[in-house]
Amino acid sequence: MEKKILVGVGVLIFNDENKILLGKRKNSHGDGTWAPPGGHVEFGESPEECAARETLEEAGIRLKNLKRMSFVYNASGLMNNKHYITLFVAGKLSQGIPKVMEPHKCDTWEWFSPDTLPKPLFEPFEDAVTRGMLERALFEIKDPLKTSIQYQSQAQ
Repeated sequence: MEKKILVGVGVLIFNDENKILLGKRKNSHGDGTWAPPGGHVEFGESPEECAARETLEEAGIRLKNLKRMSFVYNASGLMNNKHYITLFVAGKLSQGIPKVMEPHKCDTWEWFSPDTLPKPLFEPFEDAVTRGMLERALFEIKDPLKTSIQYQSQAQ
């Protein structure tokens, strides 16, 4: 088996009530855990483009005020022959109502207050929460005049 490092993106999406969108994962690593939309970065794709694409593919919604956050390193995944670096991008809901677009990967999408997150959390997302990334994300995306960019997904 070829050993390689995989790069994923987790998308911290907030609505007008400052609640975060989380889905319950299934049929993949992290089965039964709660996580934001996300996926693998494709060749030539920026983290923000990946965030916009994955969010549209998984939840059928569009984003605005996208902002690069930080990353986490999935150390425990090495035991399962998975080595991930997960980049986080934060943004605001721009258009649409979240719906399950990939029922083989996700049971449901729900909005949660950052103070009352469900359990268990997907490991990379739990690491991001522990590092205070949700509070920072809310602060960063409140001012759309900062260096944020609105990305439109190629998939229309």
